Amino acid sequence: MLKKTAFVLPLMALAFGSSSVFAAGEASSIINIKATIPTQQFHAQPVDPNWGRDETMNYNTVTGDLSSLRATYNVKNTDGSIKAYIEGGPASLTNGTDSIALTTTFNNVTLTGSPLEVVDDPSSTPGTQADMVVTAAKPAAGIAGLFTTSYTVVFDHEPRVTP
Repeated sequence: MLKKTAFVLPLMALAFGSSSVFAAGEASSIINIKATIPTQQFHAQPVDPNWGRDETMNYNTVTGDLSSLRATYNVKNTDGSIKAYIEGGPASLTNGTDSIALTTTFNNVTLTGSPLEVVDDPSSTPGTQADMVVTAAKPAAGIAGLFTTSYTVVFDHEPRVTP
């Protein structure tokens, strides 16, 4: 009887052990999906949905300039014009010690901390496209490091003025 038990126990352990190996063969995948559907009356959205998430201004070692960034937006306001501004005022890149001023234009209008008309009523009513361009001032000689920033451009619906 002892010989039978000694023989059966290792077989049972092997059977249970191999079943746990099959369970380890599972895989899973997390899928995150989002969709933004703007209203038909007002919207201002970049054509590239990834715009602004992780942009890089490349440094030109010959000229000492940083490359600019450009994105095309779809904009529409069926009841007036569109204004835009930078929340908190103009942005700058910083490494914690030094800073480099940024200029943000939308549809050739330089954005500030105050709302400015960037798309007029006749253009925004049917909807149009406009470019946002971000340029950096030339970095001062001798500064180095990782420069970063995060800022928000706000687009406002400006109601049509009726005479």
